[in-house]
Amino acid sequence: MFAAISVIPGSFLLYNIDFITKHNIIEIHIKYIYYNYRLYYCALGGTMNNPLSSYHIFYEVAKAGSFSKATNQLYISQPAISKSIQKLEESLHTRLFLRNSKGVRLTPEGELLYHHLETAFSSIGSAEAKLESLAQNDGGTLHIGVSTTLCKYLLLPYLSAFIREHPKISIRIRCQSSNETLKMLADDTIDIGLVGMPEHQTQFIFENLVQIEDIFVATAAYMEHLPENMTSTQEILEASTLMLLDKNNMTRQYIDDYLSKNQIQTKDYIEISNMDLLIEFAKIGVGVACVIKNFVQDELKSGQLQQIPLDIPIHKRNVGFAYKKTHLQNSALESFLAFCRP
Repeated sequence: MFAAISVIPGSFLLYNIDFITKHNIIEIHIKYIYYNYRLYYCALGGTMNNPLSSYHIFYEVAKAGSFSKATNQLYISQPAISKSIQKLEESLHTRLFLRNSKGVRLTPEGELLYHHLETAFSSIGSAEAKLESLAQNDGGTLHIGVSTTLCKYLLLPYLSAFIREHPKISIRIRCQSSNETLKMLADDTIDIGLVGMPEHQTQFIFENLVQIEDIFVATAAYMEHLPENMTSTQEILEASTLMLLDKNNMTRQYIDDYLSKNQIQTKDYIEISNMDLLIEFAKIGVGVACVIKNFVQDELKSGQLQQIPLDIPIHKRNVGFAYKKTHLQNSALESFLAFCRP
């Protein structure tokens, strides 16, 4: 049995996706129950204003074929059953049973209600069984927020191993910027986020996963076209076409702060939406790209890209999992954290 991984539209994940997760099935069943009740009431022109217990009593009497036999299933007295059926008939403005010497039989209206309730109660039983299975077996749902870059390079390797060890946990991934992930954490929309270490978000617990390093890279051919007398970081970056992530990205904000502190003016730059495209544009010689060194190791080793030496290095950053203490009530989150810790 494979873990069901649902990805919010606009996100990506390189796994087979089963959108009908355990929870989805339960939700569909419950909606179908509601639909069956509504169908019956629409047919009779009534409203759904009776307790479920009334329908349960009606259902058991219809199955048993008599009020007296139904007492064995319901564990209530025959007068109580009679009174409940009477109230239900009055509420629905129709007769549901015809009495005879052998017990009771359903009217056409009673047959209609019985068939819909049969499906409804079967669905409830199925939902209960699935919930019990989730409680007994290592189940639950884990909502993870992450940027597309961190999802591809850091999260997927962990998920690949985690779902093999915990196949019954349903995982839902929401891909967006790290800033948006932190907002979703604050709003309790997700259980955990893989982000750069927040500077001012004291409401979160942060567990470090890896240290990353931001660097500037370009092809050898691009660097050869720059004036030979340029040696300082400021001269090289100001003379180049800089390729940066968009301004909503946490990495971009970090780099903008570095450029500002070192009085580097970005006269000619291109904004690109994700790290993969930055790397690809740099490889074809469009300009100088600011990328994360951890994610271009192959390109640096092969010589496809060259790292530009910086007079003042960019401080390394910590990336890890952020979550609220209250979210630890989710057993799926506890299992995931335990798995990811050294």
